Amino acid sequence: MNSEKLSRDNGNQDICDVRIIHMEKISQAKAEAVSDSAIEHLSMTYKMLGDPTRLKILMALKGNEMCVCDLAAFTGSTESAVSHQLRRLRDLSLVKKRRDGQILYYSLDDRHVDEIVGLGMIYAKKTKL
Repeated sequence: MNSEKLSRDNGNQDICDVRIIHMEKISQAKAEAVSDSAIEHLSMTYKMLGDPTRLKILMALKGNEMCVCDLAAFTGSTESAVSHQLRRLRDLSLVKKRRDGQILYYSLDDRHVDEIVGLGMIYAKKTKL
């Protein structure tokens, strides 16, 4: 066994017994790193998914196109509250809208949003949180 063993300190945090910097791993991480703006966008996406109402809206829109009235009835929220959440979700391109006469229908922006939500559910079921 090498000197990189992890131990628990009194604060219940994982720490190394010996401080060693592995430059090849740092170089690889830097080569694979994405831009700060991409990280910011991803962080905002996860923040959007962190709200129960917005997550319920996204899950309702998996394979469905729904109007604000439908989504309000589904979530138990007001139409105004749902409209506000939809605006925030649209700002990050998580949902899109389509007008049919006087009614606006909302759907997931693309299959990637469906995949993000789906993978999150698989993980949540696996970890049984």
